[in-house]
Amino acid sequence: MGDVISTHLDETKREMITARTGEVMGEFGRLYEQQYALALVNSLRFEIEANEGPQPQLLHRKVPLKDKSIFSGALFQYLEENKKWRNRFFFVPDTYQIQYFDNKMAYERGLHPKATINCAGYRVLTSMDQYMELLSNSLPGVNAKASSSPFLKCAKQFTLILWHPYARHFYFCVTSEKEQEKWHAVFQDCVRHTNDGLSEECKVQTPAFTDAVRLYRQAHGQYGTWDMMCGMPPQILANLVMETLLPELRGLIAPRLKGKLQDRQRNWMLISDAVYGLVQGQTEAQYEAIVQRCEAGRPPLETSIRTDMDQIITSKEHVTNKMRALVLPKAEELLKDSVRPFISSILEALMEPTSRGFSEVRDVFFRELVDMSKNSLNDGSKEKLGEHMEKISMLAFHPVKMQSCYEKVEQLQLEGLQQRFDVSSPSVFVQRAQILMREQMDDAVYTFEKILHQSLEDQGSSELCKTIQRCQDRVIKKYDYDSSTVRKKFFREALLQILIPYMLKQLSPDCAADLPQFEELIFEDFSRYILVENVFEEVVLQSVMKDIMLAVKEAAVQRRHNLYRDSIVLTNSDPNLHLLGEKSPIDWAGQYGGEGKEEEEEEGEEEGNAEGATTQKRRRVKQVVSMIQIDGAPFLPYESCLEVPGVDGIPEESEVDLKSDSVPETGPPTPALPNGTAVPESVDDKAAPPIVAEVQSPAPTEKAPQEAEAEHPVESPKQETESKTPAEKSAIPEIDKAVQGEESGQPSESTEKDVAKTAAPKQEEEVPSTGTAETASKMPPEPAQQDASSAPDRHDDSGFQSPTSDVAEEEDAQRMTEALADSGKGGVAVEAVQSNLQTGVEAS
Repeated sequence: MGDVISTHLDETKREMITARTGEVMGEFGRLYEQQYALALVNSLRFEIEANEGPQPQLLHRKVPLKDKSIFSGALFQYLEENKKWRNRFFFVPDTYQIQYFDNKMAYERGLHPKATINCAGYRVLTSMDQYMELLSNSLPGVNAKASSSPFLKCAKQFTLILWHPYARHFYFCVTSEKEQEKWHAVFQDCVRHTNDGLSEECKVQTPAFTDAVRLYRQAHGQYGTWDMMCGMPPQILANLVMETLLPELRGLIAPRLKGKLQDRQRNWMLISDAVYGLVQGQTEAQYEAIVQRCEAGRPPLETSIRTDMDQIITSKEHVTNKMRALVLPKAEELLKDSVRPFISSILEALMEPTSRGFSEVRDVFFRELVDMSKNSLNDGSKEKLGEHMEKISMLAFHPVKMQSCYEKVEQLQLEGLQQRFDVSSPSVFVQRAQILMREQMDDAVYTFEKILHQSLEDQGSSELCKTIQRCQDRVIKKYDYDSSTVRKKFFREALLQILIPYMLKQLSPDCAADLPQFEELIFEDFSRYILVENVFEEVVLQSVMKDIMLAVKEAAVQRRHNLYRDSIVLTNSDPNLHLLGEKSPIDWAGQYGGEGKEEEEEEGEEEGNAEGATTQKRRRVKQVVSMIQIDGAPFLPYESCLEVPGVDGIPEESEVDLKSDSVPETGPPTPALPNGTAVPESVDDKAAPPIVAEVQSPAPTEKAPQEAEAEHPVESPKQETESKTPAEKSAIPEIDKAVQGEESGQPSESTEKDVAKTAAPKQEEEVPSTGTAETASKMPPEPAQQDASSAPDRHDDSGFQSPTSDVAEEEDAQRMTEALADSGKGGVAVEAVQSNLQTGVEAS
């Protein structure tokens, strides 16, 4: 891999990359400094005039995902380094930056993830045909058939691929269609959230950045929407550089790529990812320098603006009136012939799927509350109420439950209008609508929480069902008003995003020669705050704004869109409710009992242990997506994402080679925890004393024992034996016999027959790293399905129950089987250990 990159990205090409990045950032920096001063003027003017729109009726949660995570579970991932599949543990925190670990034990221990995936700019694909179609366009002149295989063969037919036009691709697969749908919803949510990386709370930096990027692209003849406006500013700037740099590099490097079609595609992707990493590192450093320079000069600039605000506004209006006389006649002609006839068509294409999506949000919210009301009739206890409200509070961030809402908006199409108005893709509007839908759902849920909590404090839990019904009706009414306001604002912004670039592209050639004369009308002291290019765009916007407002107003009259007129949207109609929003968040589990109190008690017991504190910190992070069991599949205790009965059966990647010589226990059944969970026991012949998992016998009056720590070896065989129960003592000689048989090369018959049965519990389906059926046929059988009474307690907020298994464990079991048959070494040292163990058993 490194040879391919170093060969094609020599010092000359790296210097070219640095030079092109510097050119783009230099021009962008000049535009950003200009737009920064203008954005500061607009921000201060808005602050002084306080020209706000209708006040929202719903409350807004400031930190919605505090102490929450989104999802976790196991996935098969393709490793490009060795061209094999491996089972990884994936964790999605509240930042939506996907983290993956070698296994679940590494996550529980608080280790650093193997890598973190930033999903900004990615697309989630669910079939190889989609991927091959995109891949064939990466190298012009090199076409790949849709049915041909790329450089990998999926271990399972249910594929998930994260595709990016410039960065590295990630390949995953799962064992069922249902599991694929769940992970697809989670990955799409990660892409949606990370694409929306520009904070709307930054009233100066965000407008300055977006305007600078837009003006840069317009200066290079690109006026339409841009679907790579994704992620944080350094990522967006890297996309801006790659838009022109990558075709140039491709023309230089692609003819020199050798090998088969798949090899050329793979090598080009590696080169593109390396270039993207270099560019992003440079854009990040240079962008930070630009922002720091602007922020350092902000205090005197702000003082000057506040002092001269009236003169700045008067001067700008004078220039605007002069320019309007020149631009409006040309703009009116363009509107009449090429824009006005299409406004209603564009609006209809936007409104139909968007209104269905917001209506689905309302229905999902309603159904969840109805389910809670039904449960309150059956069991109206406070504990159950707290449990239900804990789940409903995170409804907006549940990607699976919100998927039906998002799918409605994904039907948005601008066919016929897309090419005419230079719209690169409707995904820009789809993702924006989905973000607004999620915000509205969270606002509705948060408002319901506050109203219900107040009602319970005032009236108690009597007639709980009626209380829920009253709160539900009140919140849904407020949601109807707010969703109407949000949708109308979205329609206006979308129409402007489509029409203004088109009009600027048509009007700029005729008006560009006349614009410099207006600079003479601007005082030199105000030249930083009044830019002719921006005034020209505002005049064009004003020319079409009247038609846009009229079209949206007419659409609001039609009942089928469920919109309200602005005149009946109330302002500050519920002041008491907004006072509730200023109170601290509600801890439903803590106030109404249940899981919250139990977790607090568990946390207090383990505060003394440093590693235990790290583990508990992991456990305190509740997940939005709860555990989901695949229909018809047995419950697999080692796939619980937050609770692991034992760590001996989950090998680290570095331990695979060490465990190849280990032998599983034979003879008596594996000991079990009080809840019925089997505890794997392993013996490593490289350690002096055999390590056996410490398990106490169940007692009806005793508390469940703590889980054994794998990193704490037993000091001596005698000490360990003395602490064992009779059932465990009887198992020790059998373990010693297995070890002795391995060393002597004469395994016992019971060892050979039962080795596959007593290996560490495996999951439902095995996928060998080589993808061959021969290796899969040698895998040990799966454990018997546990009944409901013996299954361990599940945490409601643990991750999606994945039936996939760890490939390393599969290979481990195979190597153990082969070691029993092929080993020919003597067993003198093991016999001595066995003798000591037997002596300890007799003494006890």
